[in-house]
Amino acid sequence: MPSQFPWQFGSALPWLDLFGIAVFAITGALAAIRHRQTLVTATFFALITGVGGGSVRDLLIGAPVFWVHDRFVAGICLAVAVLVWTTPERWWKGTALDWLDAVGLAAYAVFGAAKALAFGIPPVPAALMGVVTACIGGVIRDVLAGEPSILMRPELYVTAAALASGSYVVLVSAGVAPSLAAPIAAACGFALRAAAIRWRLALPAYGKI
Repeated sequence: MPSQFPWQFGSALPWLDLFGIAVFAITGALAAIRHRQTLVTATFFALITGVGGGSVRDLLIGAPVFWVHDRFVAGICLAVAVLVWTTPERWWKGTALDWLDAVGLAAYAVFGAAKALAFGIPPVPAALMGVVTACIGGVIRDVLAGEPSILMRPELYVTAAALASGSYVVLVSAGVAPSLAAPIAAACGFALRAAAIRWRLALPAYGKI
């Protein structure tokens, strides 16, 4: 990873962050091709989905917007869009993308919370910044595509991101080394999201309790 991440808490998670960005970019490009859009539109959707959450986070915590100063991120999103747009749609169906997304969601949520803490954000807002990082790109994608937002679905998606970011903040606040807290928290978020995929777990809706 580039050297402008002096706050990084381990060598693996920043690379998982790029992986999460790539997976989210894939979902953005897929939203465009489902509506039979052009490569330009697919590229825009890939970029906005991949970097949307992190951009909002950086603006809120007063940090430089990460992808503008990174030589990899925008290129990854553009390459992903071209890949998705030039391959058969059937390649991207099934549950494989859901599982990849679960890994990206957990890693991205922890990464966002860690960056917020590194910029002096208090624990609770820092945990929320992890959720923003992991979910806002998908929210923007769904709004632009005219699809139901992930916020309006009962499935355990935002909850999994909250578990990952919240676990990281709690562990670090309790004195656990960030390099250890990060994989533990990401594993917790992934486990919850994996259970939701496997067993269709969802939170009860209002009036259903």
